[in-house]
Amino acid sequence: MGDGRGLLMTAIVAVMTMIGTGSGEAADHGRKLPPLAEAKMAYIDFRYSPFPYRGIIPDKEIPFLDVVDGIRRGHTSPRNQTVYWEDQTYSDRHALIYFPAGFDIAKPAVILVFFHGNGATLSRDVVARQQVPQQLAQSGLNAVLIAPQFALDAIDSSAGNFWTPGVFSHFLEEAAGKMAKVYGADDTRAVFARLPVVILAYSGGYNPAAYAVDVGGANWRIRGVLLLDALYAEEDKFAHWLARYRKSVFFFSAYTKSAADSNTTLEGMLSYQRIKFTTAEPTRLQAGNICFFATDPELVHDDLVTHAWVDDPVRWLLERVSGYRR
Repeated sequence: MGDGRGLLMTAIVAVMTMIGTGSGEAADHGRKLPPLAEAKMAYIDFRYSPFPYRGIIPDKEIPFLDVVDGIRRGHTSPRNQTVYWEDQTYSDRHALIYFPAGFDIAKPAVILVFFHGNGATLSRDVVARQQVPQQLAQSGLNAVLIAPQFALDAIDSSAGNFWTPGVFSHFLEEAAGKMAKVYGADDTRAVFARLPVVILAYSGGYNPAAYAVDVGGANWRIRGVLLLDALYAEEDKFAHWLARYRKSVFFFSAYTKSAADSNTTLEGMLSYQRIKFTTAEPTRLQAGNICFFATDPELVHDDLVTHAWVDDPVRWLLERVSGYRR
C-alpha cells in the first residue's frame, strides 16, 4: 500500500501549472487539448461547502448547533452524544479535486463526487488510507474526482448545507470553475459545468448522498449512485429517486451486516413499486442497472473502501462504469 501511495504522490504536480504552449485550446473554442501528462491534485476552499452550517436539521426541526458555550457553538452527535464544536469540526470549507494522468477533456468524461464516512479528513483518509484518487487512476475511468470535507474527523454523518434545496447544484456549479483552474485551462469551465455526475458514498456518506438526489437540484446531471456500506437511513429518498429516474441512472449498493437491514428495506420499497433489481455482481454499470450486493458479513466496515469482496473495490466499480473510458 505504501508503494502505491508513493507512486500517486509523485504524480501530483503543482495546482496552478498551466498546460504547455502549443497544446491547443478548449474544445468549446474549437481547439483540442491533449490528455493530461501528469496527475493533478489540489485542496480548494469552496463557498458552497457542506460546512459551516447554522440551519436546522431536516425532519427534526431543531437547530444543528444545539449547544452554546460563551461564543462557541457546538453540535451534539446522536451517535455518541459527543459535543463537536463548530470551530474545530464544522468550519473546513475545503474540497479535494483530483485529475488522473491521461484525463482527456476531448472524450466523454464524468465527475466522480465522493462523500467520505465518519471520522475522516481528506488528506489522511480519502487520499492516504482509502486511496480513492489512486483507485480512480487505476480504473481507467475518464473522470475528475471531487471530495468535499464534511464533519472533520468526527462521528457525524450530517450533510450540513447539502440539506438545503439546491445547494448541491450550486456546489457543482462552483466546482466547474475550480476544476478548470486545477486542470490548467480557465476556458474549460463550461465543459466541467455540464459533465455528468456519479456519486460514490461510503458509510456515513449516505446522508449527503440521499439529500443530493432528493433536494440537490442536479438530478439532470446525475448518472449513477454507488454505495459502499452506505445505507443506514433515508431509504425513501433513494426509492423516490429510483422510481423517477431508474431508466436513465444506475445504482449499486454493496453492504456488510451493519447496513443489511436498510438495504432490505430499500429492496422492499422498490419491489412494492415493481422496480426490478438484481443481487448479483454487475459486469457493467449503465443506465437501468439497479444492484444490491451482500458481501461477506464478516468484512471489516472500516476497511471496506480498500478491502471488500475484492481489493480496491472503488477501482473495481469504476472499471464497470460504461461510456467514459480514458
